[in-house]
Amino acid sequence: MKRRIFLLGIVLLVGFAWLVAGPAAYAAEPIVIGVPTSLGFLEGKESHKAVQMAVSEINANGGVMVGGEKRPFKVVAADLRDAAAGVPVPEALLGLEKLILEQKPIAIVVGPFRSEALLAGMDIFAKYKMPMLGTVAMSPATEAKIKKDPEKYKYVFRVSLNVIYWVKLLAGTNATLKQEFGFDKVYIMNQDVAWARGTAGGMEKKVYPGLKMEVVGHDQFPTGFSDFSSALMKAKGKGAGVLFTCFDMPESGVLVKQWKSLRVPGLIAGFISPMAGEAAWDTFDGKIGGLMNAIFELGNIPSQKYAPARNFYNKYKKTYGKGIQSGHGPAPSYESVYILKEAIERANSLDPDAIVAEIEKTDRKGVMGRIRFDEGHQVVYGTDPAETAVGAFFQWTDDGKRKIVYPKSLAEGEIVLPSWVKKR
Repeated sequence: MKRRIFLLGIVLLVGFAWLVAGPAAYAAEPIVIGVPTSLGFLEGKESHKAVQMAVSEINANGGVMVGGEKRPFKVVAADLRDAAAGVPVPEALLGLEKLILEQKPIAIVVGPFRSEALLAGMDIFAKYKMPMLGTVAMSPATEAKIKKDPEKYKYVFRVSLNVIYWVKLLAGTNATLKQEFGFDKVYIMNQDVAWARGTAGGMEKKVYPGLKMEVVGHDQFPTGFSDFSSALMKAKGKGAGVLFTCFDMPESGVLVKQWKSLRVPGLIAGFISPMAGEAAWDTFDGKIGGLMNAIFELGNIPSQKYAPARNFYNKYKKTYGKGIQSGHGPAPSYESVYILKEAIERANSLDPDAIVAEIEKTDRKGVMGRIRFDEGHQVVYGTDPAETAVGAFFQWTDDGKRKIVYPKSLAEGEIVLPSWVKKR
């Protein structure tokens, strides 16, 4: 009798403990993903949200199958502040190393915002054998380091486009502008940061000479600068048909307002971060019609002609209450989580070398198009989403819509010149 009472007591005690702790007490150990980037900047903030959305989807479907069990992903983030003016790279990298040591992630996604920080951080990823799927920093110098020492730097991948593919996107768009409107003079304006300097330099030294388009002026601006009227007046005076812009700082939105108020008779065609999202129309009082802006990766804008991009964008908008506002980062950040999941499942292991070997084999239909890596661990970009990942150019219409105009495979309409810009 006493034995029965004792056993009943044990059963009741265990049952009570289960009720208090809940099923989570017996859940599989989470697989930690680190998101160290500049969380205070638009691209960093929305890329983090895209990662969280992908993780929620995967966890809702049971998680990641590894070692014979399903395990959930868990996201831990750190604000590196590497995109902020005046923050030195070593300070940003302290935050990166702190996250790795304290949170012990199995992999990093998004990663450093500035290329300067990513390049310096490659030794940290190598030191800790930490797979990293970057989605913001763009300098192709990372691929050069990987090709030079593939064993040491094999842990670093880029899912977003790099400066080389970015310049190819720009070259195709500028060739279209010259062909359709006769524009043969260009004025370059860019932010004084690595990716923008690299882009502007590539355009000035290689692309525009190849297109037989004359660069009539070139100005660089420090991060935080907010008065572009002098450069715009120079562009106007020199008869530039194209105003090539390259900025990711919030203040760069002022450039478009000044372009309109000064009625500079050239078409802005480049990248101005605050102009990328659908909210820009209201933010800038509907005074941005005619502007052409790049979207670095499809999916950061919905596409009428490619359903995965449209579905991702709409899901993001439904999840967070508004659409993606940045042109660069969120779509490849979302893809990175699925790339990592599939690599872990193929490897059936959390060993970093095994994961890296499987990431290299990635070939999937994603929200940006077909996702594959080259030998420098860079996703391949082109103009056909059936074959490569794709970036795009859109134009703001006078009624506040974003219309994709390049590449042709995704174009939703023709380029229309603002009333004060004339065909040459």
